[in-house]
Amino acid sequence: MKRILFPTDFSETATNAFIHALEFAKIVQGELILLHTFELPVFDNQFFPENYMIIYESLQLSQFDMFKDEIPKLRAIAEEHHLDKIKMTHRLMDGDLIYNIKKSIKDDKIDYVVMGTEGASGWSAFFSGTNTGNVLTDINVPLLSIPIDAKFKPIKTIGFTTRFRPKDKKALKKILSVAKMADAEVKCLYVKTGNSDVTRETVKKWEKDFEDEPIEFFVITSDEVKETILDFILYKEIDLLTMLTYKRSFFEGLFHPSLTKKFANNFDVPILAIPIEE
Repeated sequence: MKRILFPTDFSETATNAFIHALEFAKIVQGELILLHTFELPVFDNQFFPENYMIIYESLQLSQFDMFKDEIPKLRAIAEEHHLDKIKMTHRLMDGDLIYNIKKSIKDDKIDYVVMGTEGASGWSAFFSGTNTGNVLTDINVPLLSIPIDAKFKPIKTIGFTTRFRPKDKKALKKILSVAKMADAEVKCLYVKTGNSDVTRETVKKWEKDFEDEPIEFFVITSDEVKETILDFILYKEIDLLTMLTYKRSFFEGLFHPSLTKKFANNFDVPILAIPIEE
């Protein structure tokens, strides 16, 4: 059974992502580990010599009480969406978010992480500085990130961008396994620029290798790579976009506000980021 880590701060963004996490767990026949982390403020105990520990204990207790109050709400959401059969366990951890996520990935043998982010206008921030963006570059398991405006709908079409390299093929096989469980198809895009070194023979070889799979290959000639990818997402009605995380700077540019502005009302596609070593 796949194990899915769902870090939450119980915000609206996280609650929306929770529904996606449940549905994804259903697709991959997995279970959820809900993680809430908090950082206690730093006090100089020379100013609080007598009640130093009382302060910490009261803060920890308040976090526990919030955690205890919020969990039933999440279970109610699961029941409302007829997903209450999904196994859920909970972790409350003090300390740095990234550290705790990495620790949980190791301790709980996590296969996927699902997190929320702030929607189309926040995608550039997602890749350049938010908690979700930081997690993206620090973990070694796939990360499914959910924009706040992305209402769940069945995954029928998965987008996959490639440059036809061996590492891309390895990731594509992983995506195909998810696609089959979701009864979805994969649309694979290569943007062929003026200085492209990918031959037609290479493309044909990939098509041959995957001819029995639910996948369609698209080669589009353009020097406007980022715009072409965004157009592809919209016009091919991609429900889930898959990206390889070895080129974070490229993703930062792809979701720059100057590009996402024209897609602002439409670009609410979840992204599954797969870590690939250079």
